[in-house]
Amino acid sequence: MAQSDMPTMRSRRLGNELKRLRVERGFKVQDIADKLQCGQPKVSQIENGKRGIRPLDLTVLLEFYGIDDEAYIASIRRLAKEIHKVDWWSSQGPLLHDTLRDYLTLEADSELIREYDPSVIPGLLQTEAYMSQIFATRHPADKVVQLVKTRMKRKELLDSHLDFRLRTIIDAPVLHRISGSSAVAREQLEHLLEMDGRPNINIQILPLDASIPAEQYAPFTLFSLRGEPSIDVTWLEHVTGGTLLEQRTDVQAYARVWDEFTAAALSPSASQQYIRDRIKDSGS
Repeated sequence: MAQSDMPTMRSRRLGNELKRLRVERGFKVQDIADKLQCGQPKVSQIENGKRGIRPLDLTVLLEFYGIDDEAYIASIRRLAKEIHKVDWWSSQGPLLHDTLRDYLTLEADSELIREYDPSVIPGLLQTEAYMSQIFATRHPADKVVQLVKTRMKRKELLDSHLDFRLRTIIDAPVLHRISGSSAVAREQLEHLLEMDGRPNINIQILPLDASIPAEQYAPFTLFSLRGEPSIDVTWLEHVTGGTLLEQRTDVQAYARVWDEFTAAALSPSASQQYIRDRIKDSGS
């Protein structure tokens, strides 16, 4: 695969980690170039995620940095190998913009996803009819079909990885404004109950009277990426795409918000009952 075609999210993650190791040890780019017997531009391209790194060069670097944690070394080697991985969405062409491709990469590489959305049911928990209604408000019919296929494909993640876990907090009003017919709403609500019965999925409802921080929060997702150690990053949704936060202080701030929302939300069992009550109401 050409360097320009590599999954940019993974190559940036690898580059950021190698740069962090270098900076923490006080080395300059020229020091690494001398060690690898190459020019500074090559080192900069690796750290900027614009190219991969040869296994031999990676071994030299990790030894030079004094890394002896075998689990960490294995994790870095796996990431270096996977920057050339061809994912199922690679064949989707211009249908998927770069921001969505980045999100899908994070999603596929995570062992735990914690998601809060104040306006819609989280994507991995949506029914086909529900997501069709959402896409139809913004896209032409031919594109809706393709977007629905893509989102349905994403849902396979819930079955394909035994170690994958999904935790969601849904604002109560979301369950009261499901677009489409009563049949669409009922199907979506029943689907939430079915999914919540899985051991790797947890759904909590944030009630209207919940005591939460006064700030306004856009939809956000906390990704815990596979590896040793696991790395947490935060994804913020907005109208034109999304923004990735990797700085520890930013991620910790959203982790605290998540904890506050979790504490303020209904318990898992009470959340299930809330959904059951909504199903009864939708059928009346």
